[in-house]
Amino acid sequence: MDGFQAYGAGKAGGAFDPLTFIRQPQTVVRLLCWLFSVVILGCISNEGYINRPEEEEEFCIFNRNQNACNYGVGMGMLCFLCCGSLMALDIYFPQISGVKDRKKAVMADIGMSAFWSLMWFVGFCFLANQWQVSEEEDNPLDEGGDAARAAILFSFFSVFTWVCKHPDTLKPRHPDTPTFLHPDTLTLSTLTPPNTLCPDTLTPSTLTAPNTLHPDTLTPSTLTP
Repeated sequence: MDGFQAYGAGKAGGAFDPLTFIRQPQTVVRLLCWLFSVVILGCISNEGYINRPEEEEEFCIFNRNQNACNYGVGMGMLCFLCCGSLMALDIYFPQISGVKDRKKAVMADIGMSAFWSLMWFVGFCFLANQWQVSEEEDNPLDEGGDAARAAILFSFFSVFTWVCKHPDTLKPRHPDTPTFLHPDTLTLSTLTPPNTLCPDTLTPSTLTAPNTLHPDTLTPSTLTP
């Protein structure tokens, strides 16, 4: 029972319902991760490069550090693709019946969430630091400043959206309790506590206390001290 129900294996093979899928908290958070990556990618790629009037060559708005813009664009693109792949996995996940395969999918999801939380935290610190030390004479008109601040802000939000995204197939449990019992799989034997007597199995001999005398076995010699 535990192995079959682990990681939601007992519910495998169900029909896919788009409305139910979209309303799931995990899907909503996944869409937010995808949206934030698009915002960061668009802000840096469109307005993250500027040039001074006396210069023709464009430079990164983050303290002229090309690595900062490359990091933001690269992470935004990879995160966009990763969100799409994980979304496809979420759609296919109910069709996976093997417990080991479902465990691998869940562990991969958790690993990717931890990875992207770390990457966006590093990105937030990196972009915020480079923006803070940027010189005003490089951008006197504050061209692209709103886009740079938006990229920093959504990098910060992305840390929490990836941290808060937990697969709903993992739940805390007590070591002595069954795991992931589905209502359709419950039976009388499942609900009966161990070491208890079922009413259907009770007999007079079962109810007789040990080392006691039954009335039918009493004789005058037995009662004589």
